[in-house]
Order: sequence, then C-alpha cells, then structure tokens
Amino acid sequence: MKTTRVARRYAKALLLSAERQRQLDPVLADVRVLQGHIAESREFRSFLRSPVIRGQMKLSILRDVFGGSLSALTVDFLRLLVEKKREAHLSEIIDELLLMNDVRLGIVSLELKAASELSEAHRSAITQRFEQLTGKKIRISFSIDTSLKAGIVVRVGDTVYDGSVKRQLELLRDRFARSVVSN
Repeated sequence: MKTTRVARRYAKALLLSAERQRQLDPVLADVRVLQGHIAESREFRSFLRSPVIRGQMKLSILRDVFGGSLSALTVDFLRLLVEKKREAHLSEIIDELLLMNDVRLGIVSLELKAASELSEAHRSAITQRFEQLTGKKIRISFSIDTSLKAGIVVRVGDTVYDGSVKRQLELLRDRFARSVVSN
C-alpha cells in the first residue's frame, strides 16, 4: 500500500476535524462503509477515478447515494475532495486515516501467515507475545499459505519474523552450500 502525501494530508485534516468536532466515531464508521464500497465495487472505483464525470455530477451522485447514511462532516469532506479533484485518492485517504487512528490508539497491525489453520489458543498466544514485544495492542489478520510447508511468518510493520520450515530449509541449504565451497 503506497501512501501519497496527498492522502496523508487529507487524512490528517479529516482526523483532526473529526476529533475537534467530537465526531470521530461516526466518521470512522462512515469511512469504513466507503472503504467497503470501494473494495466491493469496481464501478464505484471507476466512478471516483473518472475524469469524464464532472465534479458537480460526482457530488450530486455521492449525495444521492450516501447523503442520508453518512455524517454531515463526512459528506462535507467528500465535497471538499470533489472540489479539489482528489476523489480518486479516497481509498488511500481512508487507509491512511485508519492507520493514523490506530497509531493514536496504540494499535499495531500484525499479518500472520501459517501453513495450516491455527487454533484460537495459538492465535491468542501469538497475539500476547507480540503485544509484549511491541508494547502495543495488536490487531491480527490471519491467512493460510501452503507454500510455507509448516510454521508461521509474522509481519509487524516493516519487520518480518519468519518461523517457517521453508525458511529454515533455505538457511540449512545455504549453510551446507557454504561449507561445501569452503572445504
């Protein structure tokens, strides 16, 4: 996920405005709804990125579709994005806003890949271990990667903890190749 300066700037502005107006929870709920629409609808993504549809038409459509279900602050924010021709960055802005909120709350996202399904006890133990390691609350996302053979790979921010059998075999192969070459 590449974040632009534009996304950071607009996300920060919305976060500060929502905090100042004590509307952070409704705004976060709104952006999650928008994020869901962006993820699920190719047409919505195309609509946001389309240079052919004029700003007033986009604003009118956004108000018709979301006006009744989004907070006034979120609708005003969407209006601002359309006026500044930044609506194509909405997905990045939402991602950055949610990340900034997580940082504010002391939450770190952890990506866990395992060769097979882990029990809830194992997931809980891993979560507790990384909460101790980072000193922050962990939000875990789990996926299965059968190429690992066995073990797990954990990514926290830019740091990867690779406890997979695949990686251990690669290290063993490298050590063996170095010892054969040096002898």
